[in-house]
Amino acid sequence: MENNNTSNKKTYYISIAILAGMFFIFGFVSWVNSILIPYFRISCELTHFESYFVAFAFYIAYFVMAVPSGVLLKRVGFKRGIMYGFMLTALGAFIFVPAALARQFEIFLIGLFSIGTGLAILQTAANPYVTIIGPIDSAARRISIMGICNKFAGIISPLIFAALILKADDSELFALIESGTLDATTQNAMLNELIQRVIVPYAILGVLLLLAGIGIRYSVLPEINTDEQNATDDKESGHSNRKSIFGFPYLILGALAIFFHVGTQVIAIDTIINYANSMGMDLLEAKAFPSYTLACTMIGYILGIIVIPKYISQKNALIVCTVLGLFLSFGVVLADFNVTLFGHQANASIFFLNALGFPNALIYAGIWPLSIHGLGKFTKTGSSLLIMGLCGNAILPLVYGHFAEIYDLRIGYWVLVPCFLYLVFFAVKGHKITSWR
Repeated sequence: MENNNTSNKKTYYISIAILAGMFFIFGFVSWVNSILIPYFRISCELTHFESYFVAFAFYIAYFVMAVPSGVLLKRVGFKRGIMYGFMLTALGAFIFVPAALARQFEIFLIGLFSIGTGLAILQTAANPYVTIIGPIDSAARRISIMGICNKFAGIISPLIFAALILKADDSELFALIESGTLDATTQNAMLNELIQRVIVPYAILGVLLLLAGIGIRYSVLPEINTDEQNATDDKESGHSNRKSIFGFPYLILGALAIFFHVGTQVIAIDTIINYANSMGMDLLEAKAFPSYTLACTMIGYILGIIVIPKYISQKNALIVCTVLGLFLSFGVVLADFNVTLFGHQANASIFFLNALGFPNALIYAGIWPLSIHGLGKFTKTGSSLLIMGLCGNAILPLVYGHFAEIYDLRIGYWVLVPCFLYLVFFAVKGHKITSWR
């Protein structure tokens, strides 16, 4: 019996390590968008609004493919589904090669959609694993551990990507390109050279993603039966007579909370370089700001691991973080003084945007377990619905970009305020609603 317990513990810890590796990969592939947006804006000659289609193409796949992902996982199982997810992600990386050779933004968007499709499958599989592989009361702690891996990858991926595709003298190149003084032939030659720098990094990334998928398919990661392992709360609370996921109001409200939360997170990270550019910083200086936001997020995750649930419940932590996020959002749009932080002198609103990473860390970790508990046989479908909520990453940056284009980049950040108001509602009341009556 003791040997069996030791074996189970070993499998548990290896499984957590594998899942942590998966979340690292999610972060590495996803958060590089923060540098791709300004990079494509210059090299593909886009407006600010058009550049945010990078986030749209990437994340709209979560909405389109979330339900098919759940169906796929039900049919082939979680481990085989994970392998297919990695294959689609790798395909998207390989599509960057012909896209760069043709310098066609539309082909890049197809590649980004393919990467997003693969990640939709992977996230649909990984999140239930993390939530129910251990006690539900400590799910926020496990999600925080995964979040650290995700955000650590997010901190280093823009810096690694920038180091691979940007050169020390690129500031002069960008100034020349955006000056409008070059003749068409010279400008096209410069832009072709600039965009083709993505070929080698993304070709290597595609190979690594393929190897990761094959490795996890044949790893010791156990198959899970979500129908059985998440049914206890459902039966005990008398919810077993529900006919569909729409019988769980807190799940529907949770999916909407995910939509607003991830949208605010991506706005805080993926728009900050363009915002810094508007204040006179060039791409080489501004490239570090997404990493600062993600570093704040990592601090939030570490704090979450320490205090949840020992000192504060995940429900109360969610309330604190949503209220803090609302106050920081007002700081972003209203602060009008300069400060010097991290070696940069800039308007304080940039650093309020960085600070949003801190409460955002524990918001996702709080929403997911509160939304998925007690779903029983609806767990896979419920997970798919929550993954669909990730399309907030696609839509809200475009909403921000629309207002930023009409007014200015700072006015666009008012979109954060109603998002956090809804998140405060879900944290205080929404997750408790078990009936539509």
